Amino acid sequence: MSIFKKGIYFGVAVCDVSTGEFYATQINQNNNFERLLDEMSRFTPAEIIANDLLYSSTEEIAKIKERFGLYISKVDENSFSTNTDNLVANYEIVTDKGEKVNRFDDKLFTVSAINGLLDYLNQTQKIKLEHINTIQIYNTNKYMALDISARRNLEITERMRDKSKKGTLLWVLDKTSTSMGGRMLRRWLNDPLIDITEIRNRLDAVEELKNNLMLRGDIIENLKKVYDIERLIGKISYGNANARDMISLKNSIKQLPEIKSILSTTSSKLIQNLYQNLDELKDVYTLIDRAIIEDPPISVKEGGMIKKGYNEEVDELKSATTDGKKWLMELEVKEKEQTGIKNLKVGFNKVFGYFIEVTKSNLSQVPERFIRKQTLTNAERYITEELKNLEDKILGSQEKLINLEYDLFLEIRCELAKQIKRIQDSANIISTLDVLTSFATVAEDLNYTKPTMTEDGVIDIKGGRHPVIEKMLPSGAFVENDTYLDKEGDRLSIITGPNMAGKSTYMRQVALITLMAQVGSFVPASSANIGIVDKIFTRVGASDDLSMGQSTFMVEMMEVANILKEATSDSLVILDEIGRGTSTYDGLSIAWAVATYIADKEKCGAKTLFATHYHELTQLENQVEGIKNYSIAVKEKGEDIIFLRKIVQGGTDESYGIHVAKLAGVPAPVVKKANEILKSLERKSALTQKATEKENKKQPAGQLDLYNYKLAELAHEIDKINLNELTPIEALNTLVKLKESVS
Repeated sequence: MSIFKKGIYFGVAVCDVSTGEFYATQINQNNNFERLLDEMSRFTPAEIIANDLLYSSTEEIAKIKERFGLYISKVDENSFSTNTDNLVANYEIVTDKGEKVNRFDDKLFTVSAINGLLDYLNQTQKIKLEHINTIQIYNTNKYMALDISARRNLEITERMRDKSKKGTLLWVLDKTSTSMGGRMLRRWLNDPLIDITEIRNRLDAVEELKNNLMLRGDIIENLKKVYDIERLIGKISYGNANARDMISLKNSIKQLPEIKSILSTTSSKLIQNLYQNLDELKDVYTLIDRAIIEDPPISVKEGGMIKKGYNEEVDELKSATTDGKKWLMELEVKEKEQTGIKNLKVGFNKVFGYFIEVTKSNLSQVPERFIRKQTLTNAERYITEELKNLEDKILGSQEKLINLEYDLFLEIRCELAKQIKRIQDSANIISTLDVLTSFATVAEDLNYTKPTMTEDGVIDIKGGRHPVIEKMLPSGAFVENDTYLDKEGDRLSIITGPNMAGKSTYMRQVALITLMAQVGSFVPASSANIGIVDKIFTRVGASDDLSMGQSTFMVEMMEVANILKEATSDSLVILDEIGRGTSTYDGLSIAWAVATYIADKEKCGAKTLFATHYHELTQLENQVEGIKNYSIAVKEKGEDIIFLRKIVQGGTDESYGIHVAKLAGVPAPVVKKANEILKSLERKSALTQKATEKENKKQPAGQLDLYNYKLAELAHEIDKINLNELTPIEALNTLVKLKESVS
């Protein structure tokens, strides 16, 4: 990735050198550095080059290194020019809709980033990279915005804990048959669409593939025989592809006519478009098929690659090497007859070449035309004029053949390099088809449904399930839940309920279902109406950022600040336990203020799921328009609880924290003591509340008694009473004393 900074704006260009993909954009709005981090998390580059201004911005560089842990190098400022002559002359510059870019006046930051990256690639790779021929300039608004926290918390392509693929959304949806399809699926998941027409086209294609089992089966069968065409053409462009790579390319191209024939019967717009544009590359197939043998050697400098019939001179030289053995056998027979030496034999070694060997007992029969070459203990070795000519012909033809085959191979590779753009286009179509087929397979296997996409801002999910957790549980074990959010009376849902009951799972599943729908996948639900979402924000869990000197609470507040600045009425916000990193009253105050701000249509109005342990927030339903209370149902069974994992309307004021501690295996004495302390605290709280109400009635308006020492003392006295040892008359006397003390 190349990043060009000018003032507070950025130009960004990114290239995968192995496949030739090249994307570029610019960030010139508000909150630009956060947007730059979002773009970096979209592509997760391995290396960054930066201009002088960015490289000297130590705070920004430190944040980039801390977040991504990659290599950053500074490149000369002259590399980041705004000259477009080279771009126009040597590259196809297109928009994310495939339209040709003719004007660059408003894209100068993008142009600088592109030139910087191209200059760096030319310097480091030392060859002309033919496979980098198209540069796509995309608009960041074309895709749903997902900040770093959302990508991490939703575990889209890697798990938070160990960065592995298993247990992610990618793991659930990846049934691709090719490496290219796997890479494109990852890219789609990182770039959910916002254009409703494009989303519907993908969904229609998935629906057709899901419903037509025969069609899908035929496509998968052919896709499984396709190698990684993108990487193969990268190797051809680099000049390090061998003959086996060409055979892999040929065998991949061999599937294209069959795939095109299968697609001819389809009806969905997107698949028909793939069918119309799929180049079968018959000329490329024919060239490789005519020239390269089916099982060539790995090395290209040892010969044995070119097929018989491709080149006349190669055929002649090949016959010279194969016929050489026959010629030598004929010479040996002839010399035995002429000399009468029965044990005469023709041999070869690397030092002396070909020779005729005669044992010492037959030396008297050696003719004068034999020229002595080497003396051994029991024999003499000779050469003749005829054998010398044969040697020159055989050994010379082998060397000449190897050189000629290598030259021909380079010509073929050069010819293929001229067709790279066509091959790339076909590879892209195959990748797209692979991802759509993967979505269809997953939808069939896991009972997903086609979402209805709308622009009315309503998210209405019936029987929604978490795609990852559902797959990890036994069939039918996951509890389904409904969700309804809109821009009017159901903007913000406050969700209360105990830990471990499933609040976080429920909220994540809503975000994942929305994301899956906008990627073009079917979703785990019985039905889903999804209003297009422009951004998804999550504030789930927290971890100390000690290397940056930030506490858990500081990280939490920074993420909340970003959400409040960036969220719009079309955004989806997931907030889990806001304010828990500080004291109870601070946390409650912050959570209360955040909830009322987001619910306010004028200030934000984003669709929000807000999980909290602050049960006081349930009062907001009656105070702020657009807020609704929900809770996770729990069934009490004696002293134990059963989590029903079901979202129901209405709030709850039970936390069940001690029950969860018991479930987690906290020792029984600790659980028992915790219960005793809880009951004691609840008693004090109840007494304090009643007394406060009584005092408030006596107090003039505007006054508030903040420290009621008498009540605290009373609670302490009650706590000391041992009811088991009190006689009835002592209990009565104690009660009278307590009553007198509060009157």
